[in-house]
Amino acid sequence: MSLSKPAAPSSRRRVRLQVSDITGIFGMLILLLLITCAIFAPQLSQYDPELVDFNMFLQPPGTDGHVLGTDTLGRDVLTRIIYGSRVTLIVGFLSVFFSALFGCTLGLLAGYFGGWLDAVITRITDIQLSFPFILLALTISALFGDGLWNVTLSLAIAGWPVYVRVVRGEVLGVKQRDFTTAAQSLGSGSTRILLRHILPNIIGSIVVVATLQVSQFVIAEATVSFLGFGVQPPTPAWGTMLSEGRTYLYVAWWVTLFPGLALVLTALSMNLIGDWLRDRLDPTL
Repeated sequence: MSLSKPAAPSSRRRVRLQVSDITGIFGMLILLLLITCAIFAPQLSQYDPELVDFNMFLQPPGTDGHVLGTDTLGRDVLTRIIYGSRVTLIVGFLSVFFSALFGCTLGLLAGYFGGWLDAVITRITDIQLSFPFILLALTISALFGDGLWNVTLSLAIAGWPVYVRVVRGEVLGVKQRDFTTAAQSLGSGSTRILLRHILPNIIGSIVVVATLQVSQFVIAEATVSFLGFGVQPPTPAWGTMLSEGRTYLYVAWWVTLFPGLALVLTALSMNLIGDWLRDRLDPTL
């Protein structure tokens, strides 16, 4: 009696995985560059990102000492982009961490225990999901006030429902499997079953959702800051840089173009990494 070998992936799937690997590496390189800029910002630029110099007002790219030009207050655009990466990383990753922690906890409880607890959590989630995400984030930011930590908290509060939906659905399937039933039969407590048996089997879906949500939160932070409810000047943030340069868009395009490109590349990198993780964590591939 011979054991059958698992079917080899089709050529289309192999090509998909190869393309996913290439784009995933590209996304990780951009993310690594962003992290490097955030950590070594003082070493990468000789300028103070908040120092005003009216003698260098709106100098174009290529000006001696200013590769990407200067803004409306004579500050080096490249320097402010480099320092602005710190705001992007802090808000993007911390807000996702807090929203994932809260949302996954509620999703685990709702999916595992069911009953009235599941009904209450699901209804609250549905109510919050009925509000547009960016509108809810703006409202919460206006209530809490501006600033880096307040915008981080507002995004975390606005973003947790997606984890409840994903985790609850995964738990409903995993808790019916044999190893979960066996653990219950052996007398394992609910906490042990959730943390040792269920959570490890759904962590892949959580990681993919969190990675893709970083991109969403980066853009949301820039939107909130652009509208004046987020990080305030003179702190360098890409959203505030876009807001400050919009008045001079036709005469000084570089003030908005380069921060916008940085924002696009950052969001793109997280989307590419998320797609790569989704393909690699998909057992059918």
